[in-house]
Amino acid sequence: MKKIALIITILFLATTIHAQFHIGPQIGYSASKLTTNTSEITSDFKNNFLFGAFARFGEKIYVQPEVNWLTQGGIWENNTLDEKLEMTYKTIQIPVSVGWRLIDLKIANIRIFGGVAANIATDKTLKINDIDEPLNNADWNDLSWQYQFGAGVDVLMFALDVKYMGGINDLYKGDAPDFTFDGNTLSTKSNMFTVTLGWKIF
Repeated sequence: MKKIALIITILFLATTIHAQFHIGPQIGYSASKLTTNTSEITSDFKNNFLFGAFARFGEKIYVQPEVNWLTQGGIWENNTLDEKLEMTYKTIQIPVSVGWRLIDLKIANIRIFGGVAANIATDKTLKINDIDEPLNNADWNDLSWQYQFGAGVDVLMFALDVKYMGGINDLYKGDAPDFTFDGNTLSTKSNMFTVTLGWKIF
């Protein structure tokens, strides 16, 4: 009797886990920005594509870890001096979010979610007026953190997510108290919007 109960329990758990688990690849678009607090410097978005994979555990309430390869950074411009500074951070990003299905239909659902993301830098470059500048890697964090929140829609096997990510720590960590451009202090917290389309293989 115990063996039968154990087999039934294992089959039930296996069925439940399978029903509540999805995994698949995803592609998307990202727009990242590094801000400034001075009117003399304007900041622009750095636009790029991303690709990666995601997994999802749960149904009504779920946990979704991801691994994405993308480029972050930003562009600062001093229009008075006609100078441009561009920071590029190529990263492996590992977001983890907790979500809730607001509307759950047979072929579609609408979700909201929030969480954190770790960014591991794989390459860093700095350009002034499109010319590469020397960059001391020790002055820039190899690991940065972001909070995230957003909404998503699932239709059949496809998952469309839109999220905002805000920087928690600065990318710059050099000996100088601030990162400056033309005498102006710049923020190096990476903020970004992403739109991803995922395909749930199962």
